[in-house]
Amino acid sequence: MKGNAKKTLTDYDVKKKAVKLVVVYLKKKISREYLGSEHINDWIVNMEKLFDKPEFVMSEYLEMKRQLNDVIERTLDEEMRFKIRDSWYSFGKALDKKTKLM
Repeated sequence: MKGNAKKTLTDYDVKKKAVKLVVVYLKKKISREYLGSEHINDWIVNMEKLFDKPEFVMSEYLEMKRQLNDVIERTLDEEMRFKIRDSWYSFGKALDKKTKLM
């Protein structure tokens, strides 16, 4: 019976998983180098460090969302700016996710 026990997902588990998906898709979007790409790459490294923490502290994720907005403002490549901005919106939606009630 040990192997059949399911972990009960909390809202924070759902939020963290959704944000991870946003970061995965963002990494695919920014696969090419462009002027200022080091800013988004640094941000991704910091996000991955945040994912390694066992706890979910909403204020840390909100701060990372604010930092992503700063990255958008520093991105000169218009196409990349729009792609990153789309991910910024998705990041916000991910933080609004909640567990589904049964």
